[in-house]
This record gives sequence, structure tokens and C-alpha cells, in this order.
Amino acid sequence: MDIDDFDIDRSTQQAWDAFGGRLSEVLSMMDGGAELTLGMLAPDDDASPFIEYDCPALGRLVAQAASNAVLADDYQLAAPQLAQMEELGWASPSADASENFTSSWSQDQTDELAVLSVTTMRDVYGVLHPVFLTADQLEDVLQPPGPSEPPYRSSAQPAGGPDTHAVMPVDAAELDRLVGVELARIYGSLPFHDSEGDYAIRVGSTMVFVRIPSDAREVIAFSAVVHDVSGRSRAAEVLNDLNSESRWVRFWLLRDKVFVSMSALAQPFVPAHFQQVIHEVASVADSIDDHLAATLQGRTTFSTPEE
Repeated sequence: MDIDDFDIDRSTQQAWDAFGGRLSEVLSMMDGGAELTLGMLAPDDDASPFIEYDCPALGRLVAQAASNAVLADDYQLAAPQLAQMEELGWASPSADASENFTSSWSQDQTDELAVLSVTTMRDVYGVLHPVFLTADQLEDVLQPPGPSEPPYRSSAQPAGGPDTHAVMPVDAAELDRLVGVELARIYGSLPFHDSEGDYAIRVGSTMVFVRIPSDAREVIAFSAVVHDVSGRSRAAEVLNDLNSESRWVRFWLLRDKVFVSMSALAQPFVPAHFQQVIHEVASVADSIDDHLAATLQGRTTFSTPEE
């Protein structure tokens, strides 16, 4: 398995760094009168954290971050978080200015504004990964560029049916492009793609990663379902039992983390097979992580909001 070096914390930090770079680029290109709202994907219609950007005139940017006056009960900021907003440089809400936190910038300072935005979303509002963010405009610009349509598509392909057309990728780069096309088709947009080549997909309280090995012989989908496992011997016994009952996925222990993984053979690459692998890993990871974390006295990747 070509993922022994995987580090979810490193991968998450890389995703935030990449997102901040794209956000800075978008802000630097805003025209006078343009607006952009960066929000958090929420499970309901309650007011969730956001940052609004306004370019009142070319060269100027004004940012507003959601305060307790507009946030729903589940997202209210506690005293330490309110203090952190001030420490970061946000101006506190006031009756004379805005009911939200505000910050004014030159459009030459978009790198600094992007850093402030990432820190606020991640450390104050508690957004765990940029895949949980959304934008009301220019969302395609905030996402990595998507791959072009592969040449093997056929107009005779049945609409909505499984794509069983096989293609032989010549190298890892071509396989990566084919995988990107399929992920964009499955999820509606291309997932985050970090500097190490892993795609990251949010799935409930966990994340699924997709990796292309250098020999391009397979595509690996995997998820870290439990972290900080207590007792490796006990974990090995539990995972052996799970593997004896599992038909396709494999559970395994890497240091203090439990992973679930499955591979799709890629010589040739068949989109229908890859889609089945993604579905299987995503459904298993999100359905078993809470129970497995409790059994092994660990924690899931992300905590889910209480109902």
C-alpha cells in the first residue's frame, strides 16, 4: 500500500495554504463594487459563520466576519473566541459601524487578508478543512482548476449509465487526469488536490483521500477513520475481525490511526470500477467511524454536530 507516509494534519495544512493562495488571487482581482461571501457548508438553514468581502472602490477591500448578532445558537462565539477576533485585528461590532467584525485593507495586501481569513475560519469558527467552505460567487475560481474532458468519451455512452469504457493510461499523470475527471463528475466539482497529489473529499465526519501511485497500476481510496487509538493490540484484534467479515475494503493500523482502504486496478482504468471504489470507501468510513472510535477509545477525524 503506497500510503505509509500519509499525514492527515500535513495534508490539511497544505489544503489551507493552497486555499489561502487562491483566495488572495481572487481578492486581488475584484473590481470596484464587487462582493464575495465565503461561508461554511452547514447541515441546515441556520446562520453559520461567514466572511463577506466588499470592494467599494478599486484598490480598497472591506471584510466583515460574522458576529454573535447574526450567528445561530450552535455557532455562537464564546468569550475566548471573541477575544481572539480582537487579537487577530478585527474591529469589534458597534452600532455606529457594523453588527459584524470588520477589517479594512488595501488591495495590495490580499495575501495578509487571506491569512487573516484562513485563521479566522479555521481557528475561531472551527472550520476543519477548506472543503467545508463555499462561496456565493467565483466558487470555481476558489477551487483548483479542473481537468479537461478525456478523449475516450463516446457519444454512444448511455446517459446516466455506468461508464465501462476502459482506457490504458500511459503514466501516472494521465491516470491522475482521468481520476480528476471522474471525481468532478461524481461530486460536481474537482475536490482539493494537494501538493503530494492526493485528492481530498469530505464525507460526513470523515474524509476520503484518493492517491495515484507512481507506477499508475492502481488508484487507492482511503480514509483515516479513527485517530489516537488506545491499545494497538486490542485494535489489531478488532481490525482482524473486521477484515474477516469485509468483502472489499481492508482495515489496517498505521501508528495510532485506523485506515480503511480499497483499490481500483488502473491498467486499464474503468470509470465504473473507480466509482464503485469511491462509493464503498466513503459509505464504510462514514458509517463505522463513530462506533470504531468508541470501541478503540480514539476519535473520529471530525466531530459531527449534535442533533
